Amino acid sequence: MCCVLGKHSPRKYYDEPVKKPCRKLVVDEMPIIKTFEKLDYKKRIADQLKATGNLIPPVRRRIPSTVPETITCPRCNAPHDYLYDNTGGRGQYLCKVCECTFNKKNYYLKNLLFCCPHCGKVLTQQKQRKDFNIHKCKNPKCPYYLTKLNSMSAEEKLRYEANPHDFKLHYIYREFNIDFEPLAKQASQPNTVNLSRLSVSPHILDLILTYYVNFGMSSRQTAALMREVHGVSVSHQSVLNYADAVARNIKPLIDNYKYSPSGSICGDETYIKVNGKWHYVFFIFDAVKKIILSYPVSPNRDTVTAIKALDDTLSKFENIPDDLTLIFDGNPIYILAQHYFAQYGIHFDIKQVIGLSNDDPVSEEYRPLKQIIERLNRTFNRDYRPTNGFNSFDGSVSFLTLFVAYFNFLRPHSTLEGKVPVVLEELSTLPNMPARWQILIKMSQAYIKTQQTA
Repeated sequence: MCCVLGKHSPRKYYDEPVKKPCRKLVVDEMPIIKTFEKLDYKKRIADQLKATGNLIPPVRRRIPSTVPETITCPRCNAPHDYLYDNTGGRGQYLCKVCECTFNKKNYYLKNLLFCCPHCGKVLTQQKQRKDFNIHKCKNPKCPYYLTKLNSMSAEEKLRYEANPHDFKLHYIYREFNIDFEPLAKQASQPNTVNLSRLSVSPHILDLILTYYVNFGMSSRQTAALMREVHGVSVSHQSVLNYADAVARNIKPLIDNYKYSPSGSICGDETYIKVNGKWHYVFFIFDAVKKIILSYPVSPNRDTVTAIKALDDTLSKFENIPDDLTLIFDGNPIYILAQHYFAQYGIHFDIKQVIGLSNDDPVSEEYRPLKQIIERLNRTFNRDYRPTNGFNSFDGSVSFLTLFVAYFNFLRPHSTLEGKVPVVLEELSTLPNMPARWQILIKMSQAYIKTQQTA
């Protein structure tokens, strides 16, 4: 008797997955960022002559020059005639005009220089990733490194000797190089749909939006209700098409409305399905005014999307407060996003509420804000659940746009004494919800026209 084994053979009962401890992502504090001023060697020579009466002459060489004729000073652009060979042909040079010492890894070629906040030494670029570069402090006498090393147990030191990459002992900074400028308003043509070409009247369209968005019905339930209650025959696909058309028209107004946020901002991610795969919605919420400030959708829970979500939020402020504090969970992507904005001189604080219990003073102080954003997630999931996911990414964006429009402009909130978060005079006197949807759509169309003619 023989036994044939293959890839579909049952696993042995003792074949358990290997439980190997892994290192969690730790984000260190901001580095010391230094900037360098570019100089003009001609102006510097002229200033020296005017101040002292002495001209800075070229270098007098006793032996043939080892400085290449093509090289210039990276700081003041002085030609090779003003450069010393500072290390006897080993690649380091000294400028006689501005006294800049440089080599192939010259720091003046960079706009920014990152230094360790613990020892002040210049960070070394260690690795390159898709969206960021990793800079590391390699100073063996850095207080940060020594503290981490001395706090390790005997068992951890043995593991460190065998697998040093399992531990993080040196200070690390991630410099993002994505093609994205914060708070830069980019003019874009809205991808709108002519609602006058729809095969239903405005009133029927507003009824469909009321059932589909306000009451969280699925497209099939909405179509059935319109047919059996109102005698209007529409298919469930038509409901989705109408919702998408309206979402494209109101999105410019929803995203660019001047909300004037308060200083209590919190954020979190929740799950949705697009084409059968999990995606993430990055909600950032004004906990006082009950306004959704940002809601991007992404297939990844990554720092790039966190940067864009924070940018949407910060752009809502006329002036960013000096003491602005944002509340998130323990996900490190928001700390990395904070570092990215700091590179552009945009500063704010982030507090992280970690876990379900108040194990630290920060979690105890800011737990109520974390609970508020969790309630928003539950409200969204209640309306999202009947959809059973989306067949396209654009469909998910359209659904979210309508949800945010309803939540911010149409939905009464109990903590606001039954008022909507954003009060519009044009909507406050209308008798019912279909009429409010109709006016909101007209306001959005008027906003698009003003943007196109501006």
